[in-house]
Amino acid sequence: MGIIYLVIIGAAAGFLATRLMKIEANIITTVVIGMAGALIGGLVLRTLATVMGFMAGFVGAVLGALVLIWVWQQWGNRR
Repeated sequence: MGIIYLVIIGAAAGFLATRLMKIEANIITTVVIGMAGALIGGLVLRTLATVMGFMAGFVGAVLGALVLIWVWQQWGNRR
């Protein structure tokens, strides 16, 4: 159940993050960005998730995905 939950939250967070950052990405990239963002956001915002529950985890996932997209744009353009 945890993997399915991670894919669903990752897809939602990746979709929202790609739209906020105004980038075009395919479905797989969007889900991977969201999942990686969920992991990053979950680690950084663990305390907030404890206090506020599910919504804090989702906010952390979106913020993590935004940071990952920003890093990707910064380092990806150098090739």
